[in-house]
Amino acid sequence: MKLVILDRDGTINEDSADYVKSADEWTPLPGALEAIARLNHGGWHVVIASNQSGLGRGLFDVSTLNAMHAKMHVLLANVGARIDAVFYCPHAPDAACHCRKPESGLFEQIGERYGIDLRGVPMVGDTVNDLLGAVAVGCEPHLVLTGKGAVYRERGLSENFPKQTRIHTDLAAFADFLIAREVTAA
Repeated sequence: MKLVILDRDGTINEDSADYVKSADEWTPLPGALEAIARLNHGGWHVVIASNQSGLGRGLFDVSTLNAMHAKMHVLLANVGARIDAVFYCPHAPDAACHCRKPESGLFEQIGERYGIDLRGVPMVGDTVNDLLGAVAVGCEPHLVLTGKGAVYRERGLSENFPKQTRIHTDLAAFADFLIAREVTAA
């Protein structure tokens, strides 16, 4: 199975320091939905692994989160794309749970759901925390310079990032990279 794991806020959609709290606030990043469509058309299954601490902080409820994802799914379908599953951590940072990135719980859930070893599965995010949880289960780390990742355009990566992290301008550049790498390997 060809699987790609994506972070949501800052990778697929605009992020906000005040949290994305409603479907109206959920806005896709330019070219992100089309990038997912290209991945899908290349035979890739795409899933999301996302911290949604706004739930644990009481900023929105599950029905609001579901409305955000419903909007995302409709917009994806409009460009011929799909997300196969959304995995999220609902806890606030102080909950000390195992599913909040940088912990590996969300990734373990994905591996269990699909019955696969995640070694070598590409994971794309905009923060070091996205990548650390993924690398803990063997995923291949990819950083996009959108969302919180934009700060690394100027200053470069800190030593906290996994050494094998690949950097891409945005999700579209990642999709181009992955599709080209697959063609080269064939």
